[in-house]
Amino acid sequence: MYHILIIDDEKAIRRALREILEFENYEVSEATDGKDALDKISQQVFDLIFCDIKMPKMDGLEFLDKCKDKTSAPIIMISGHGTIETAVESLKNGAVDYIEKPLDLNKILSVVKQQVQKQAENIPQPKPVKRIKPTLSQGSTQIIGSSPALKQMLAMIDKVAPTEAKVLITGENGTGKELVAKMLYEKSLRSKNPFIELNCAAIPNDLIESELFGHEKGSFTSAIAKQKGKFQLADTGTLFLDEIGDMSLNTQSKVLQAIQEKKILPVGSEKEIQVDVRILSATNKNLREEIDAGRFREDLYHRINVIEIKVPALKERREDIPLLIDYFLSIIAKDVKTKQLKIEKPAVKFLQDYDYTGNIRQLRNIVERLSILCDDVITLQNVKDYL
Repeated sequence: MYHILIIDDEKAIRRALREILEFENYEVSEATDGKDALDKISQQVFDLIFCDIKMPKMDGLEFLDKCKDKTSAPIIMISGHGTIETAVESLKNGAVDYIEKPLDLNKILSVVKQQVQKQAENIPQPKPVKRIKPTLSQGSTQIIGSSPALKQMLAMIDKVAPTEAKVLITGENGTGKELVAKMLYEKSLRSKNPFIELNCAAIPNDLIESELFGHEKGSFTSAIAKQKGKFQLADTGTLFLDEIGDMSLNTQSKVLQAIQEKKILPVGSEKEIQVDVRILSATNKNLREEIDAGRFREDLYHRINVIEIKVPALKERREDIPLLIDYFLSIIAKDVKTKQLKIEKPAVKFLQDYDYTGNIRQLRNIVERLSILCDDVITLQNVKDYL
């Protein structure tokens, strides 16, 4: 069995890599630093090694230097603290690749498969090239891309997530605001507690209070049983209020009170319930304009908007479109259990220059349509015909 060694002082990284690799039937061992790894490779043979750069006792670059005469396994460096210079140095010292954190687990699997194939065919390693494409949080939520606009947003997420600050996520339809909310949750101190989501635009006004605060049996016609609301379900965890700009003024008032007092009153009940939730909100509306128009409470706006994270539109990150296309082709092929289609460069360029009103959601739908209607290779003409 193909045996992979993961060297990283972060337990969460080791666990994430182990789970995805073992799911693909690879044998996996772990080491917490370079010194521990040297002991491991002196005792057993590995086919591939993933090694973090910044670690206590012995860092990745020192390990890379000391293991040269101890293993012939290809070494792929990973780091969340590296620079271009660090990447170049590690590649010059014998690493076959360099991948920056947060890790793209799909890219990890792709790299492993490439190494397996090369070793099986006994093909010499090509001259390494640096690959620095941050695409994934340490949780399971994927945000694909490496554009400056996306990097700025990811940096803000990293800074804000571990705090208790309430976050307002803004951006156009289809930009992935819900993914930002899930990433904030996964990187937070509440990540092992509930994540509860409510789309405020999808719930009728006469039912939204019951959805938020719960209700007692018989409190209204269809209340055939007692029910907990989203606030109570999210207790000790995170409550994500999507499309909060569509909430009625009356409900806004009660949400404001719940946030201020950390208490809720279920519909039909006389007993308040203490709740401890972190509030994340999202909207595609300009809430300042909604306040001026009298459709949104200014006091609630200031409560939910301690930190604002704006999700860039696709037109602000066009350099990410080729990565997104490749990712969508990959997951669509996996979903339908078929071979991944290839796409010609002129077709990619056309999609990169296209003006999207529905952002990433629209691009995903286009790629799925092309995957269904095209054979083997997606051409420029295919894109023009089926767009």
